[in-house]
Amino acid sequence: QPLMVIFEDLHWIDEETQAFLNLLADSIATAKILLLVNYRPEYTHQWGSKTYYTQLRLDPLGKESADEMLSALLGDASELAPLKKLITEKTEGNPFFMEETVQVLLDEGALVRDGGVKLTKPIAELKIPPTVQGILAARIDRLPQDTKDLLQTLAVIGREFPLSLIRSVVSKADGELNRTLSDLQLGEFIYEQPAIGDLEYTFKHALTQEVAYGSVLTERRKILHDQAGQAIESLYREHLDDHLTELAHHFVRGGNPDKAVQYLALAGKQSLGRYALAEAQAQLEKGLESLRTLPESPRRDTSELGLTSDLAEVLWRGKGPSTPETRETVERAAALAEKTGNLAQFIMMLSLIQIRARFSGDYPKVAALADQTLRLAEREGSRASLAVAHYGKVSVHYYDGDLQSAEEFFARWRRYQEAAGSEFRVVALMMAGTCAWILGHTEIARERMAEAIAFARDVKDPLAQVLGGYYEGNLYRLAREPERAAAAIAGAVSLCEEHGMKLGLNLLAIRGWARAQLGAPGEGIALIRQGIAEKIEIGSKLHGAEALICLTEAQALGGMNQDALITIERALEEYPYEVLARPEALTLRGELRHKIGQSKPAEGDFREAIALAQTMGAKMLELRAATSLARLLRDTNRRNEARAMLSEIYHWFTEGFDTADLKDAKALLDGLSG
Repeated sequence: QPLMVIFEDLHWIDEETQAFLNLLADSIATAKILLLVNYRPEYTHQWGSKTYYTQLRLDPLGKESADEMLSALLGDASELAPLKKLITEKTEGNPFFMEETVQVLLDEGALVRDGGVKLTKPIAELKIPPTVQGILAARIDRLPQDTKDLLQTLAVIGREFPLSLIRSVVSKADGELNRTLSDLQLGEFIYEQPAIGDLEYTFKHALTQEVAYGSVLTERRKILHDQAGQAIESLYREHLDDHLTELAHHFVRGGNPDKAVQYLALAGKQSLGRYALAEAQAQLEKGLESLRTLPESPRRDTSELGLTSDLAEVLWRGKGPSTPETRETVERAAALAEKTGNLAQFIMMLSLIQIRARFSGDYPKVAALADQTLRLAEREGSRASLAVAHYGKVSVHYYDGDLQSAEEFFARWRRYQEAAGSEFRVVALMMAGTCAWILGHTEIARERMAEAIAFARDVKDPLAQVLGGYYEGNLYRLAREPERAAAAIAGAVSLCEEHGMKLGLNLLAIRGWARAQLGAPGEGIALIRQGIAEKIEIGSKLHGAEALICLTEAQALGGMNQDALITIERALEEYPYEVLARPEALTLRGELRHKIGQSKPAEGDFREAIALAQTMGAKMLELRAATSLARLLRDTNRRNEARAMLSEIYHWFTEGFDTADLKDAKALLDGLSG
């Protein structure tokens, strides 16, 4: 059955609901769903380009519709026609303004209900405020003092409020409280609505709450916020996790920095757990702002460490490890951890600084930090710290092309993997899987990759899933399986878009490579260039050679050999420290040179790639370079040399004969033998 979903007043929407709405809007193109939303002109969204989105301007009511509405409010008496005309002119057809104008005239006695509605004053004596806010302020000012006090208190509590909370904040007898609430309902300031186990009220309109809130004196407002916060603490003490944002809001505005910091920290951590990154960042930054109002003390330093560490994690995911904002926050957290003697937290921040240095291309710093982190972790002794430190060592040796050492540290990391954070665990497994594939152990590579994917799926951590998708896609790129690479990357890209994560990975580069391999080189080149531009924007140099290798292959497939040659030269010149990518880049340059008739330089590239791969023990990269060299030797009448050289490396393998590289080598060997 068709379904209609309605969202009103998007100009007041919160971050988490907006994220849900974006996801819904993206997914209903072919669903039997009509999604209706309304909003003021200042609200913006990204749906305008969708073919299934239609925008309708909601103009003020025209004369006929305004007359119809006023007839419903005032009746059809002919003597009220001049009043209706005046109200329509003053309000310019705004329905809420019209309704509130009628209410203010009733409140002040200019209109009375006596069987019908009658005007008690001449039209010329009526004073109608020029704005709806003015109308609401006038109505609130005319309320009896106890009713006005209650309305202001409710405005401080929030847009919606259960009766039990009102009773906890307002010191009135039940009979008097119920009478005053009824008066506010009759005046159409608030509405009663059903709720499970309790009565609940809501303001008729957000502007009503806004104007009532603004009418409260500053000191009284602070007292009421503090009372509301304490009432929520008491009333919901068994379920405070459901009210953290409300508690933080009230204690911030109530001038209670201790409580404000406490609940902002908890709310920020909760939002981080839900991957509401923008909301988490705002809460944690507001917590740090409140903390600065407290005098310096060890307790304040400890609180600041907790807030700053969580903020570092939020920024790492949302802004990327390379941005100045992330760097400053991580370094501040590390300094606080050192100052407070929190060695475990210091180790964690050092690991993030190490990752940031890798993203920035500072490989010597990465190695030094990895050694320091391991020494500290061995001193601190916890499994979590040892897991982080050994992960760092796996990473250093992997990227340096010291694959045997990477395998050794991976074996040590295995002892502590249960204590590793989900993202570290997935990357360690994926990195080790890629390492095994490069070493020529394809079955081990597949086992490790499957273990990482299953773990990422089970923990439901978006960051772990994105990282897993990236490494999976890159392994399929290395294995020359573009369909699988595209599928793995697609999920990672969707998660980044859904959660606003900017990690500086080569997601678009690998997606573009896959598109090029599958017959669309132009589209692939555009995607890769977009990915490289986004990496530059956030300062990420991680896997820079890999991105340029993807671009080189796409350009070559598009017949742009000279452009491809320029691109691969850049990869080799600009990223000499990316040792692991170097044999692949050299082989690719050799193939391009061979293609344009530069046989001697091409042979030099292939032999250099083979020598480097041999020092690394990178059998799969050696095989690829040897296959390319064998083709060149065949084409330059050195078939026997080609067959002997390729046969030696091919027959080293005992598995992986279903991979593209081994199939190519086998086909070439058969041809050389024939």
